[in-house]
Amino acid sequence: MFGADQEGFEAALAARAQQVERRLAALLDARPLAGEIARPARLAAALRPGALNGGKRLRPFLVMESAALAGGDAAAALDAAAALECVHCYSLIHDDLPAMDDDDLRRGQPTVHRAFDEATAILAGDSLLTMAFDVLAGCELDANRRIELVAGLARAAGVGGMAGGQALDLEAERARPDEAGIIALQAMKTGALIRHACEAGAIVAGAPADERARLAEFGSAIGLAFQLADDLLDLTGSAEAVGKATGKDAAAGKATLVALNGIDWTRRQLAGLVAQAEELLEPWGERAALLREAARFVANRRS
Repeated sequence: MFGADQEGFEAALAARAQQVERRLAALLDARPLAGEIARPARLAAALRPGALNGGKRLRPFLVMESAALAGGDAAAALDAAAALECVHCYSLIHDDLPAMDDDDLRRGQPTVHRAFDEATAILAGDSLLTMAFDVLAGCELDANRRIELVAGLARAAGVGGMAGGQALDLEAERARPDEAGIIALQAMKTGALIRHACEAGAIVAGAPADERARLAEFGSAIGLAFQLADDLLDLTGSAEAVGKATGKDAAAGKATLVALNGIDWTRRQLAGLVAQAEELLEPWGERAALLREAARFVANRRS
């Protein structure tokens, strides 16, 4: 169940999404920057649906709200949020490719490789990934915090994080992992960027170690909840509501915790993860109300 602040949360989520959309649009609309020679028109055009095709912008929301909770600078938090969203959008473009999940729709619209072609989609993803680190390098923070943000995002997105998790997910179609293997896979593929989102807010704010650790663990809890809810949607949701094809995990024989343990178990786990997330936020009291609602939203989402 959502809490009493659902309406306020949804308004805050939408407002943060608009901020991030404007920042991403400005990055994509920029003339060639110092060190750039030109921006090829077709590639530049492919970046727009890849990065500006809507979405709830949950990860940047978590960066910005975690930073606000810890007293961080709003402009720096927006840049850290936009950088993370560039990485997330790149991952979706590549995830949709025929060699990966082979999807034709993303949020109800043709995927980038369908709207353009596979080579252009690969390069669009590459461009968004590298743009993320350009944004962080120019962030208005001291050098140490910029380095922490760059290193944290690189590790969350790389071989030990999201990319490695995607590799494990592809392997799971051939050799089904056990429950521990599925949890590790999901913590990397989905959870790593969500955990980083919450920790990045703490880094922006220069939060003390205990606050940073709590926010990171909060991110881990809702990261697992996000993947559980996603797998549940794939099994029980409609393509119209979700915005992409459903039932693909079962058809591909993918190992998921939902397939392993069932729908009722999954819903109990989601409730437990929300409770864990709320407990981690207790030291902030009512100041953490939006993040509490974010945990409930993740567990109960329908798209």
